[in-house]
Amino acid sequence: MPEQSRWLLGQLSVYLNDCPRAITAQMVGEMTAACGVTEKEAFALLLAALLGLDLQRPRDRALYHRFFPAMLRQLDAAQIAQDPYYRNVRVPARREGRWRLYQESYAPYEAFVCDDLRSMADGGVTAQIGFFDRPFSYPAVSENGRLWMSVTPNEIATMQRAISAAQGRVLTYGLGLGYFAYHAARKPSVASVTVVERDLDVIRLFEKYLLAQFPCREKIRIVCDDAFAFARTQMCAGHYDVVFTDLWHDPSDGVALYRAFKPLETYSPSSRFLYWIEDTLQYYL
Repeated sequence: MPEQSRWLLGQLSVYLNDCPRAITAQMVGEMTAACGVTEKEAFALLLAALLGLDLQRPRDRALYHRFFPAMLRQLDAAQIAQDPYYRNVRVPARREGRWRLYQESYAPYEAFVCDDLRSMADGGVTAQIGFFDRPFSYPAVSENGRLWMSVTPNEIATMQRAISAAQGRVLTYGLGLGYFAYHAARKPSVASVTVVERDLDVIRLFEKYLLAQFPCREKIRIVCDDAFAFARTQMCAGHYDVVFTDLWHDPSDGVALYRAFKPLETYSPSSRFLYWIEDTLQYYL
């Protein structure tokens, strides 16, 4: 990975973990009024300063113009809310054992990852960072306070490849809020969706409060099992047309699990295998 890409990704990681709400609506409003720039341009300039860039320096200015236009996205909350899962599934505040369903939210101008890493024509690699200009609420599920899955713009964007590929008999590892299963089951080309989830409390939450809201729930079968054990004993050749694996929280735990799961593809050589945030995981590798 080029040096500038590595440096910028490192700075963004610190920002997103430590102070993703550092940019406020007041700051953006003051900059747009004072400098005559758009909200997106104001956000970009403020973020650059918070990441330690001095645009008076030629090197920093060149880095800014190389990466920031390709990196930042001002998202439309109304457009995101048109996703069928948002329109049709209501996620209540409920608990089951260590797990909790609830609503989380982004503040105006809070920065967040909104898609996989992207390669650039000049050889660089850039993150995809999104923000809204108003509060945005989204459903989430956590274990002992640790967020495991949420239907965010990032989740929606990074699931599209697997959803588009889903056909015939589909197998997916990891349940979460059932976003992938919801969209895969809706497709006429999909005959069945088998979901492998090892935590019984997650399954109970899903079956009690979410599954009944799915329009094609008769296609969905949930199996309580460890993904690796199921792959070695039940993922037999010819049983599944498409296999989608989503077992990790983010790249920090995803790289090792991805590397461990890839060899298991030999158990079902006729299947098409897809992995959540695979592009990002391959960059990290």
